[in-house]
Amino acid sequence: MNARLDLLQPYPFTKLRTLLANATPPTHNTHINLSIGEPKHATPALIEEAIKNNLSGLSSYPPTKGDPALRQAIANWIARRYDIPAPDIETQVLPCTGSREALFSFTQAMINGGPNSLVVCPNPFYQIYEGAALLAGATPYYLNADPAKNFGSNWSSVTADVWEKTELVFVCSPGNPAGNVMPFEDWKTLFALSDRYGFIIASDECYSEIYFSDENKPIGGLQAAQLAGRPDYPNLVCFSSLSKRSNVPGMRSGFVAGDARLLEKFLLYRTYHGSAMSPVFSAASIAAWNDEAHVAQNRARYKAKFEAVYPILANVLDVKMPDASFYLWARTPMPDDEFTLQLFEQEHVTVLPGSYLARDAHGINPGRNRIRIALVAPLEQCLEGAQRMARFIKNNR
Repeated sequence: MNARLDLLQPYPFTKLRTLLANATPPTHNTHINLSIGEPKHATPALIEEAIKNNLSGLSSYPPTKGDPALRQAIANWIARRYDIPAPDIETQVLPCTGSREALFSFTQAMINGGPNSLVVCPNPFYQIYEGAALLAGATPYYLNADPAKNFGSNWSSVTADVWEKTELVFVCSPGNPAGNVMPFEDWKTLFALSDRYGFIIASDECYSEIYFSDENKPIGGLQAAQLAGRPDYPNLVCFSSLSKRSNVPGMRSGFVAGDARLLEKFLLYRTYHGSAMSPVFSAASIAAWNDEAHVAQNRARYKAKFEAVYPILANVLDVKMPDASFYLWARTPMPDDEFTLQLFEQEHVTVLPGSYLARDAHGINPGRNRIRIALVAPLEQCLEGAQRMARFIKNNR
């Protein structure tokens, strides 16, 4: 058995279930779950229709490289969304079965591993980053979120001896859990560091389409590279997904795009890994990437929830609006796990302790005394959840 499996920590939701296992919530309140970032909006009809109309694809093995028509749809979407030249569908785009799978498998393909191998990871972070690094034989280096940088990463705080050992850097923008977007100046800094030290940049952009204004669309890694005069995307690979954009988390559909040299090796790995996308979901993905109307409607629903919920919570919690995503990252007036437990017991509302999303690093846990609130439930539930949370805080002052 792979001894590295023993390095993996319990997933945040496993820890949450343990925390709440013996709690007794009030039965007069229905449960409102604001803990997990699972989209709850209905899947668009055009995607369901595409699945129904292409069920004959179940009789065929899918190509590892993906349907050329899907690669073209993805490349066209990237060009439209970021106003950049379309990536080469033969060398710079690969469909994948969701960004989670791709982030993990890409790390296995790219990391040499060994006692001096480091992977720089934001802290707090999406847990796949840590697990992927550990199982690839590397050690995560946790870069604490900096409140002075809108909870972004302060690249200048990393010392040269760390960079010299770094094989890969995970970027998450818009961020999970704070919804912060990495500015172009920070991208330029990271590109310069990558050129100097030779590490790969893996940019997780699965929340890129949940924003609040067309004038403030989150910048993407490929877009930043083009603006920085790096049209071949050296040492840069970006990951995106339809799960949040199109409300199809169960379809497991996304893409990887960027440096052709890296994607060539990743394709070789995937040939053996066996994660090709079903022709059924490939056809549905083409329909999804080619349509923006349902995405705009999706954004409007999230915007309405933030407009209803944020004023209520801002009156009782230290919280600010995110740049993008569907999360609020709030400071708690008591330890985050205690807040979560008492909120559940008194109001039957579930949130996620921020410390469960982070690790102790450089003397602190940057998620401590914070909670992540996921506004994925219907508007009415999100609003009631916020009202219950406000009542809980006022009753426990």
